[in-house]
Amino acid sequence: MEFVLLPAGDFLMGSDEGPERLAHDYPRYERRRLTALGDEAPVHRVRITQPFFMGRHEVTVGQFRQFVKASGYTPESMADGTGGYGYNAAYDPATTQRGDAFEGRDPKYSWQNPGFAQSDRHPVANVTWNDAVALAAWLSQRENAVYRLPTEAEWEYACRAGARTRYPGSDAPESLLGIANTFDADAATFWPRWQALALAGHDGHAFTAPVGSYPANAFGLHDMLGNLWEWTADWHSDTYYAQSPLDDPQGPQNGEVRVRRGGSWHTWSLYARCSFRNWNSPQTRYTLVGIRLVREAPPARP
Repeated sequence: MEFVLLPAGDFLMGSDEGPERLAHDYPRYERRRLTALGDEAPVHRVRITQPFFMGRHEVTVGQFRQFVKASGYTPESMADGTGGYGYNAAYDPATTQRGDAFEGRDPKYSWQNPGFAQSDRHPVANVTWNDAVALAAWLSQRENAVYRLPTEAEWEYACRAGARTRYPGSDAPESLLGIANTFDADAATFWPRWQALALAGHDGHAFTAPVGSYPANAFGLHDMLGNLWEWTADWHSDTYYAQSPLDDPQGPQNGEVRVRRGGSWHTWSLYARCSFRNWNSPQTRYTLVGIRLVREAPPARP
């Protein structure tokens, strides 16, 4: 894995855009979607007090394969026998509440098979939060360093890379086409029901893209938006931002769901903003969720 050293620094975390302003740039979204973003507020200053290393890319299928082989770890979708989720073009969306062609849990789906073709250079999907923590723990022990998931604050700091815009360098949803693999005309071919919410252009990939297929942000990080959602270390709370400390916030002390960030190849542009927060239970395994790791930098010598 390649890691990039990010400097200590401070930034404004979150978003306080109201539904009226969002409606101007996202005119095809139902109003209820534009008013359900309250956990992104209030905007608050965060100070990252120590430099840290962030994975240049999301963890790939090939890297996860090496981990499983070398460690003997059994990913949760296999260990509990229930499997993961997968894309199935023949799956009847009319019979599901999801309204798409994902099916599961099913033992035939796992990190090895999300229902679409992947090479070892694609980001690994169908991995749980617990799988991500196990990978970090194994690497830490093997390399005598501290690997872990990023905090939610570290993740947004890394994604913004000094910018205050919705997306790196721009507020325009269409700007995603040149920097990220999200829900566009390529993907909408497989989900005509959501055609109206697809970006009117092509990013070149209907499913996941090999990591590094798009330009890096100002910190040198690829795919911080799109490709796969990325697990963070934090529990989620709608009200945490109002009480978040200035220095190195760690999220709530407890909760029921863990935060995931960044959107995926199947994510609409409203939900692929730097500030958007999503979550799942730690046991969730899905075709849209993956991993990016942090490695702590050694303390500076006095």
